[in-house]
Amino acid sequence: MPTSTPDNPPTSTPGTPDGTPAEPHRTPDGLSGTRGRPHGTPGRRNSSITLLSVGHACVDVYQGAVAALVPFFVAERGYGYAAVSGVVLAASLLSSVAQPLFGAITDRRPLPWLLPVSTLVGGAGIALSGVSGSYPLTLAFVALSGVGVAAYHPESARVARLAARDGHRGMAWFSLGGNLGFAAAPLLVSVVVAGGGLRLTPLLVLPALAGAALCLPVLRELERRRAAGTGPAPVTGPDDRASFVRLSLAVVCRSIVFTGLSTFLSLFATQRAGGGTAAGTAALVVLYAGGAVGSVLGGALADRWGRVAVARWSYLVAAVAVAGVLLVPGPALYGCVALTSAGLYVPFSLQVTLGQDYLPSRFGTASGITLGLTVSIGGLASPLIGGLADATSLRTALLPLVLMPVLSWLLFRTLPEPAVPVVPVVPVAPGDRSAAAKTGG
Repeated sequence: MPTSTPDNPPTSTPGTPDGTPAEPHRTPDGLSGTRGRPHGTPGRRNSSITLLSVGHACVDVYQGAVAALVPFFVAERGYGYAAVSGVVLAASLLSSVAQPLFGAITDRRPLPWLLPVSTLVGGAGIALSGVSGSYPLTLAFVALSGVGVAAYHPESARVARLAARDGHRGMAWFSLGGNLGFAAAPLLVSVVVAGGGLRLTPLLVLPALAGAALCLPVLRELERRRAAGTGPAPVTGPDDRASFVRLSLAVVCRSIVFTGLSTFLSLFATQRAGGGTAAGTAALVVLYAGGAVGSVLGGALADRWGRVAVARWSYLVAAVAVAGVLLVPGPALYGCVALTSAGLYVPFSLQVTLGQDYLPSRFGTASGITLGLTVSIGGLASPLIGGLADATSLRTALLPLVLMPVLSWLLFRTLPEPAVPVVPVVPVAPGDRSAAAKTGG
């Protein structure tokens, strides 16, 4: 096993086909160690992943809520396509800038308290978005929610990766929570708002209260492990910046198609399938629920065929499926939406861990970019789609989205499967503080 001394620094070892090393693996905190010798019992580790996953759902419900509120803004306030695109942009713009900044901050110093605080901020913004009929205030409250979401994701991704012991499946379950939050958002918004209008949006703060409470046991477990005196050596390893840039561009393309569909799918389905807002809500539920399946499936497939290969083929499937959503008539639209969702979500958690492994010295920054900047930047395209839809038709405006998964596929063809940097972890007895200091514990 490699050791970390002045004459023998940590090295990178080739991984197995799924990108993980055969024996030891990376851990920039005391939450995990070598395979077969993790810090903490499996029960505690699984419990932490479960709590983080549910907490992730409570945060991402607010990302899904923005698109789910669009039909109600149109119906109750008379917003046009461009106006509702601005609402989506308000949620995305600050988030896209802030997530890498929060990631860079957490690279310097872990801030686990951000998990409950950011959850509450994200919920408060959406809860207040329907209180005032003022368009500028609506934009401001939705932007506030975006900042909360931005603060949450880099730190939560760091903690989840550690708690998962670098396993693709653990990160997939963490991502599943976020996808379920997206999927629950249309139903939650419909139940709360459809009966009493936008004035009832303050009730949407309840998931944030639950999510903040669920973070607390995880934070206590983090503190318990630090107090136990077990910790890793500092993380080192070469950054593959060129691959990370190409990966980020691929995620941007995915973000554009997903955000475009999230924003306008409910309106498009209402036009195509009839049935009023119920048809649009059903289409959004299928889009988000299919993503939940796709995330878990992605982790399982990556264990067998590798992250890069699985993501590459998924984007080809997504390109065909998006074309089907826009061109196939009748109820078959919902089947194409489900296939689109799976194709776009299978690579989701895989892209997060790929980014972390391409930039091992900037773990939080990588998470902030792959989960934040590149994902949220898709919202910048929404006003363009909305303006084109106002000038032509919604279908015409959405047709260019078919090209986005194709571009992601082309970029993934250039990416290598990264090795995972090795960091030795030295178990330290609770009373042996000198050894803990040598390992950075």
